[in-house]
Amino acid sequence: MKKILSLCDLTGNIVQDWADAGYECHIIDLQHNGISSRGGVTRIQADVRMIAELDYTGYYAVFAAPPCTDLAVSGARWMAQKGLDALTAAIDVFSACVKICKKNGKRYMIENPISTISTYWRKPDYVFNPCDYGGYLNPPGDAYTKKTCLWVGEDFIMPDKKPVEPELGSKMHLLPPSEDRANLRSETPMGFCRAVFLANQ
Repeated sequence: MKKILSLCDLTGNIVQDWADAGYECHIIDLQHNGISSRGGVTRIQADVRMIAELDYTGYYAVFAAPPCTDLAVSGARWMAQKGLDALTAAIDVFSACVKICKKNGKRYMIENPISTISTYWRKPDYVFNPCDYGGYLNPPGDAYTKKTCLWVGEDFIMPDKKPVEPELGSKMHLLPPSEDRANLRSETPMGFCRAVFLANQ
């Protein structure tokens, strides 16, 4: 059975279509509760920094969405208040994701919003908005903007766009303060998830 690995993944959005198609999917995030499996998806509670040296060969594809709270340029005005420890930790998590992705092979995708990673590492391979892929949903959805960067491996196929009008604008800025606001902001849009599956399966 082919396997999919997704790092820093709470929702499992990016692996859902893969699981439905019979792939064995493992999603790793610190916010999971131990280890549990349901519907072809195994959720594993772990810090990617602690497991980056393990052997990850054998996965068909690896996806990663390292936390952006302390990297995104949208929060640049608060970076000085957060201090160097927060920035260092965020870069370490991103670096661990890169290491795991490259260990597995050439079909991988690392996702982050417009962030300081472009300065510290390299420019992204692609930039997209959720509305660019809203046409993959039935009915169409994801009618909002949120510039998202992708760093990908050589074998990753960037899907063709099926855009919808961004009627909701930049809805991320409209989310009210809440305990799960960071998680809501970081969810990978389902239209893009489906497009990636269809292009790379």
